Amino acid sequence: MTQLTVRHPVVLAITGASGAPYAVRLLQQLVLLQVPTWLIVSSHGFRLLATESDIPDLQTLRAHVGAEAFDAYVTVFDDNDRGAAPASGSARWSGMVVCPCSMGTVSAIAHGTSRSLVERAADVALKERRKLILVPRETPLSLIHLENLTQVTRAGATVIPAAPGFYHKPASIDDLVDFIVARILDHLDVEHTLGKRWGGEVA
Repeated sequence: MTQLTVRHPVVLAITGASGAPYAVRLLQQLVLLQVPTWLIVSSHGFRLLATESDIPDLQTLRAHVGAEAFDAYVTVFDDNDRGAAPASGSARWSGMVVCPCSMGTVSAIAHGTSRSLVERAADVALKERRKLILVPRETPLSLIHLENLTQVTRAGATVIPAAPGFYHKPASIDDLVDFIVARILDHLDVEHTLGKRWGGEVA
């Protein structure tokens, strides 16, 4: 396993858009790669985890990831606590991923309403010029969705749709999930070994 030194934590937010396997796999990889992670799960995010991944609560997620590693690298914040560390620009963290990212969350980020810790942390990422990666999973996209995604991109966010490719000839759903998780890790500048890069070399 590659030993990495990450100076500041990554914020991982899980909201209510479909795509729980992406979030769980991403959290597993961050912990495996020893990346300190600040985790925020919205109420709709917990519902999503239960519906799509049979993970009804935080303790089940902890066990799924691996309790010892979870305790070592993950700090959990309540989405209702807008006074928590991720809500302040003075708190040091390297970037944020919202995976999956609901269109309601995209809208709140695009318009700066920040009604929750997830939305406030994303607001902080933009104003502090930190990495903000949004992973939406919605189809079809309305003009409102497209305009909001354009707005957040102009503000500095990176949009990585949960739309895996097929040129690597995936043999399983896990391969499709890893395709997206690998792209997220790339944009976080986290080294990993998920899949092969174009040209055949291992990631």
